[in-house]
Order: sequence, then structure tokens, then C-alpha cells
Amino acid sequence: MKVKAVFFALLIAVSLGCLAADTALAADRVKLKVGIVGESYYDIWKPVIEKLAADGIDVELVNFAEYVLPNAALDAGEIDLNAFQHHKYLNNEIKTKGYKLAPIANTFLSAMCLYSANVKSVKDIKQGDKIAFPNDLVNQGRALTVLQGAGLLKLKDGVANPDVTDIIENPLKLEFVPVDAAQVPSILPDVAAGVANGNYAIDFGLDPAKDSIFYDDLSFYTNDDYINVIAAREQDKDKEVFKKVVAAYQTPETEKVFQDVFKGSYLPAWK
Repeated sequence: MKVKAVFFALLIAVSLGCLAADTALAADRVKLKVGIVGESYYDIWKPVIEKLAADGIDVELVNFAEYVLPNAALDAGEIDLNAFQHHKYLNNEIKTKGYKLAPIANTFLSAMCLYSANVKSVKDIKQGDKIAFPNDLVNQGRALTVLQGAGLLKLKDGVANPDVTDIIENPLKLEFVPVDAAQVPSILPDVAAGVANGNYAIDFGLDPAKDSIFYDDLSFYTNDDYINVIAAREQDKDKEVFKKVVAAYQTPETEKVFQDVFKGSYLPAWK
């Protein structure tokens, strides 16, 4: 009986020791909350989270229902980082709402490409053809920049977010058809071509890399306004753990997700 008692006592001691060791290891791990908007970010962040977990950093993605929420949550300290917006949106939030936030890394440019159901090449677009693009000012500015890149028009120099009044050359006398961004793919049969956001193109069954007649490119833009970012609170922006997050994000594995899962609708913007 005494032998059994000693055995069980030793077993309990070993178990408690293991539990204490596991507790200590768990306590040593860093936990971070990252705010996102939309399901696509789970795929994008999957390899990032796996890399960081191996380095003792556990990342929880917090998916917000609306764009207005993640910056408020970050500023209030409810999350540690967010990754859902481009520079232009973040800068406007800081200016209008007084948030003490800062970008710590570039992530991607969401590609806006030119698609058509009627022509196979930009060269096939002819005099007086109709071109559809999003009617909101931010996406319209990007669409016009893409059309300039395609050689279909010329814009005034130095305009950060152009609109149709900034077109100075329209040699084919193209007619522009502004519609809700989500509707551009569906009206392609009715126009010569249309500039569509990558997410709406994919939702409609289009493959940006294969189906577009002209592909977006980072070189078309004179600033980083439309490049998406990871953001932190201003006072925390230089934390070492955040540098590890950035290093884990800006990798070939993330680029592979952009290509394989999202068919090239996201362009890596950290190179």
C-alpha cells in the first residue's frame, strides 16, 4: 500500500509539474487580435498565422461587419492591429475622427482590371464605344487611371483622385457609363468594356488574370493612396512583435494565396 501511495504521489507530482510547465509555456506566448472586414482575409492570413504560431505568437482575426468599426476598435485598444483598408481611407479616418493610428506595412493593391464581353483586346475598342466604371469617386478615380494605363485616355498630371473632368485627351471619343461598382460585370454585354473591382469580378465568375483585356499594375499610380495596409496605434507602431507580423505577411506564401485563391485580384505591394 505504501508503495502504491508513493507511486501515486510521484505521478501527481509529475502531472502537476507538467501542468505548471505547460502553463508557463502558454504564458510566454504572445496573443494578438487583428481586425478585418470580409471572409477573404481568413485565406490571406492563414499562412501568416501559421508562421507566427511557430514563433510563439497567436493571432486571432476579428471580423467586423462594417468598415467604420475596425479603426474605432484599434484606437480604443480593443484590438492590436487591423488590416482592411488602404492608405487613403486610413488617412481620412485619422483626419476626420482624430484617431492616433499609423500604417506599419503595405499589403496589397486590389486589382481593378478592364473586362469585355464584346472585344478581345484594347485595340478592338473603337470610336464612340461605351466604357463602364464604378460611380463612387474613389473607385472612379482608380478606373480612369487604369484606362489611362491602357492608352485609352489621358488625365491631368498630379491629380490624386481624378474624375471625368480631369480627362484632357479622349481620342476615341469614348462614352463613359458610371454605375454601382458591383454592377459593372453584369452590364459588360451592353458596353464595349468595363473597369471592375477584383472582388466583384470574381463574384461574377471572371478570372482577373485570364479574362481581363487589360490588367491593373502598381506602376500606374503616382502615390500609395490605394495600397492596403496593416495599421497599429501610433504609440505601438515600432513594437518588435509587430515587425514579426509584417515579416510573416510579406512572403512568397502570401503571394501564392493572392494568385491561387484570388486569381491575381490582389497585387503584392511590398516589393
